[in-house]
Amino acid sequence: MNKDKKETTIAAALKYDGKRDSAPRVTAKGSGVIAEKIIELAKKHKVPVKEDPALAQILSRLDIDEQIPPELYKAVAEILAFVYSLNERYREQGPEGEKVMAEEQKVKRLDNQ
Repeated sequence: MNKDKKETTIAAALKYDGKRDSAPRVTAKGSGVIAEKIIELAKKHKVPVKEDPALAQILSRLDIDEQIPPELYKAVAEILAFVYSLNERYREQGPEGEKVMAEEQKVKRLDNQ
């Protein structure tokens, strides 16, 4: 790959309602500016963001409101476990938890670069 060529950002958002669905659904997806807006809105609303370019690429092929297929259950379960663990730590730490979560996400982004 040409290192001078900037990779396009891809993002997908998931929602899981165990009362309604048997699997998480894609609620937003996009690339480039749209992906950056999805990420910006997630952060603004304190929704944890997990970087996984390969999974985002696959999820971006699904339709909006489509449930994830069974072959993605394991990968998405790992993402949900990550989100649940962040939420639990945030609740335990109170207002300081938000700062800790922001710092952890910054470190993860740096690790993935």
